[in-house]
Amino acid sequence: MASNFQISSIKKNHNLHLRLYGDFDVTSAQELINTLLTHGAGYCDIFIDTNNLEAIHPFGRDTLQMNLNNFKKQLNNLFFIGTNKHKIAPN
Repeated sequence: MASNFQISSIKKNHNLHLRLYGDFDVTSAQELINTLLTHGAGYCDIFIDTNNLEAIHPFGRDTLQMNLNNFKKQLNNLFFIGTNKHKIAPN
């Protein structure tokens, strides 16, 4: 995992807000997937804030997108927000 990558979470009004910080690589992508699968159930909506991402490595993005495609049914309430959403969100 990128040494400066962090995920902070805020639970608010039956929604989960995840804020990503630092560089996003393949192990960061796996950490995000694990967080979503472990803590994402039971929320109306899940928002992933990409404003504080610095470098987004292509293999990290591809790993995230591939895994999210595998879990579409469990994570159909997932929304990417922020200035880097177009660089990381599934197509």
